[in-house]
Amino acid sequence: MSPNGRNRLTFAYKQVMVARVDLGMSSGKLAVQVAHAALAAAEMARTERPEWFEKWIEERQKKVVVEVSSEKELKSLENMAKELNIPHKLVEDAGLTELTPGTPTVLGVGPAPNDEIDKITGDLPLLED
Repeated sequence: MSPNGRNRLTFAYKQVMVARVDLGMSSGKLAVQVAHAALAAAEMARTERPEWFEKWIEERQKKVVVEVSSEKELKSLENMAKELNIPHKLVEDAGLTELTPGTPTVLGVGPAPNDEIDKITGDLPLLED
């Protein structure tokens, strides 16, 4: 049991959203961009890796948000996901509110096995307020 008295869940699968913090997005804008990435990457996994998707669904869909501070870092992680054949989606803003059209904002990675995703995002810090 965890310190709060609840049973601690273990997860073999997760989805990670990598958000750019250098853009200065408002909290609402960031939330929407993360939502876009989560949904699009999950849909990709459902099609390309249905076994991963189903196991992730069964485990209650663990999600984590981490941060990077540049477009270069975000695109490097996207390339790693491509090379490792992990479902992913790079969200580019439509430019209707805060950002220039086409600005890369968030990379959704997975759902996939933890050890596979950790090869890409395992060293990144959790997104802070």
